[in-house]
Amino acid sequence: MLLLSLLTGAHAAPPLHLANGRRPGGATTDVHIREGRFVDGASSEGVSPIDLAGAFVVPGLVDSHVHLTFWPVAEQLLDAGVVAAVDLAAPETALASPAPLQLLASGPMLTATGGYPTTSWGRDGYGLEVGDADAAKAAVDRLHRAGARIAKIPLDRGPSLDAPTLQAAVEQAHAHGMKVVAHAMNDDTALRAAAAGVDVLAHTPVGPMSDEAVAAWAQPHRAVISTLTAFGASDDAVDNLRRLHQAHARILYGTDLGNRRVAGVDAEELRLLRQVGLSPAEILASCTTLPAEVWGLEGIGSFTPGAPAHLLVLPSDPLEDPTVLARPRAVYVHGQRRGPKPLGPRDTSKD
Repeated sequence: MLLLSLLTGAHAAPPLHLANGRRPGGATTDVHIREGRFVDGASSEGVSPIDLAGAFVVPGLVDSHVHLTFWPVAEQLLDAGVVAAVDLAAPETALASPAPLQLLASGPMLTATGGYPTTSWGRDGYGLEVGDADAAKAAVDRLHRAGARIAKIPLDRGPSLDAPTLQAAVEQAHAHGMKVVAHAMNDDTALRAAAAGVDVLAHTPVGPMSDEAVAAWAQPHRAVISTLTAFGASDDAVDNLRRLHQAHARILYGTDLGNRRVAGVDAEELRLLRQVGLSPAEILASCTTLPAEVWGLEGIGSFTPGAPAHLLVLPSDPLEDPTVLARPRAVYVHGQRRGPKPLGPRDTSKD
């Protein structure tokens, strides 16, 4: 998959040895980095260690629902440890723009004539109107050529694609290897999306979901992005996500950044994920390993040798309190130090 990225300087980063850290759960670990990638310990011989003094380390995080054209805070996200994101609606011109983090983008939503969001907040290019199946296929082809690797389709809030047009858009996107994401906020549209073969729900629906819809979205090849805070964490939405979790749906951390104005890791979204029943380990996975799997973000969410050296240094164990992910002591991107503040008196690094 094409990932827009402007993470320059990775190979210029000095080798690092972060010593005396701990993985979630408490196991001790040293982290070794060379040329912006994780390496085994032998590759850091002769490198002066930076003593983490028992601080916890986790891989860089993923926000699975952002709008960075609507609110351009990518640098702040990186400073907070969000190293990859999924942008789910932007004008087509944004697809050619480099980003300072790994960005998987949809470009404009594929919508019906006069459909959401072209008559409201997205009238300036955030939606692309298609009138029939052939137009939908042509639009998918065009966006894919421009760099889109996701197709997003709204199915409520006014006119929406009819069944043949929706099916054509989904099948054409899949033919290009693109994931299809639906903006489907109620039971009927969630069922329509599932029946058409959509892969991911952009939001937890805010209307009550039937058992049939919950079962459809708990299938192992599908996923649901949380975004509870963006819609006020209504009782119905919280209950929907609780039932989806109980049915073993794959749940991704996502904030709808741009509509939600937290330029970093959203502690309230993490708290709500805990409230609906996700374990701390599942919450950590929802913003690391799981989005890497769902979106095909190679090298994200792990400390595997050869993977990009993105990590957060945390003051406490995220398996005890997942909201600590919103309070890192330090962030490294491609092995280079970013915010938010010094590691402390035992940190001998000069970066």
